[in-house]
Amino acid sequence: MAITDRRTATTRDPMTPLRKTALVAGVFYLITFISIPTLALYGPVKNHRDWILSSGTHTGVLVGCLLEVIVALAGIGTAVTLYPVVKRQNEGVALGFVTARLLEAAMIFTGVLSLLSLVTLRHDLGGAAGANAAALVTTGASHVAVYNWTMLLGQTLMPCVNALLLGSLMYRSRLVPRIIPVVGLIGAPLLLAAVIAALFSGSIGHVSAFQAIATLPVAAWEFSLGLWLTFKGFQPSPITAGMTAAVTPSADRDVAAAV
Repeated sequence: MAITDRRTATTRDPMTPLRKTALVAGVFYLITFISIPTLALYGPVKNHRDWILSSGTHTGVLVGCLLEVIVALAGIGTAVTLYPVVKRQNEGVALGFVTARLLEAAMIFTGVLSLLSLVTLRHDLGGAAGANAAALVTTGASHVAVYNWTMLLGQTLMPCVNALLLGSLMYRSRLVPRIIPVVGLIGAPLLLAAVIAALFSGSIGHVSAFQAIATLPVAAWEFSLGLWLTFKGFQPSPITAGMTAAVTPSADRDVAAAV
């Protein structure tokens, strides 16, 4: 009898499909923050116009590009994972969120390709005898400019769109505490204003104090959402109740068939 009780006490309920979905989405959201070191890794490339002519290692740039590729794929993962859940609140908005994530990833890949092309030019032509230094510097500056624009549009503008779309879905569905999407819904217009200011001021590639401050609420929204989904999962709501009810009958039929 003691053995039976001990086994019962140590037996854990299996993780439900909804909990798995929340866990995967939360982990994907947390992964999107691994590109933060690129702010330092890309420093030599962005701050020195003659970087293409210099010698030395470019490992930092390659590591940064790898981190950004992971971020792009993780961003798509967040949308694909959450879509089956949030579409029950509003399918059109949920589809818009998936599309926005795909567009964001495409811009990130474009920026990465521009930097990788710059690395190739530096490796093959930067120190070559007879190379036109002025032309190389101009070409390098154009690659950096492409990256700066994709950074502004892909990793600054698109998070505003994502926050408005997913934030509204999470707020209305109550899948997470409402304070979390509220932070994103408040931060999105602030960051959008910072993007517009950078767009018309011509300060592309230079993060202003206003832009840095405006980034914080959206970053806090995404990070807190990732933490909540990873460690807490979805809150009970009509959506989770409906999905659980849809899964339970099929499970009961499987058990009955096995018996």
